[in-house]
Amino acid sequence: MFMRLSTLRHAGSALGFRALLGLLTIGIGLLAVPTRNALASTTITGTVGPSGKYLVTGAPVTTTAVTVLKISFENKTSGTNLELCAGTAADFAAGTCSVRLSDSGGPGFVFLTITDTAQLSGKIIFVQRAVGIAPATFALTVE
Repeated sequence: MFMRLSTLRHAGSALGFRALLGLLTIGIGLLAVPTRNALASTTITGTVGPSGKYLVTGAPVTTTAVTVLKISFENKTSGTNLELCAGTAADFAAGTCSVRLSDSGGPGFVFLTITDTAQLSGKIIFVQRAVGIAPATFALTVE
């Protein structure tokens, strides 16, 4: 009987050691994963058509967190310039850019905007054409 108890005690410690070794291996594996991939981002692509406007957010931005938002904006159509705007629904309807978050150059130029989320609270985000008449494609990435 004493022999069995001793065997069980050693079997338990071997099992605990294997579990610890497994957790250690997983932990080291997680450290090896680049943290850059852990950042969340959303990319929106769209085309500003004949109306000259493209609504990005379907509702006003609501935020209570005080944080910084990184926005990359790119116009992909030559011969046009676009504006990334924030404003009210009335601003969107009238084509008024009350808060200009970014302008665009030609294709290949990506502009970075770093803004406080409090500046966007209560506003909708939209893109409008500033120059040109052709449909203009854009890419917008938010982190």
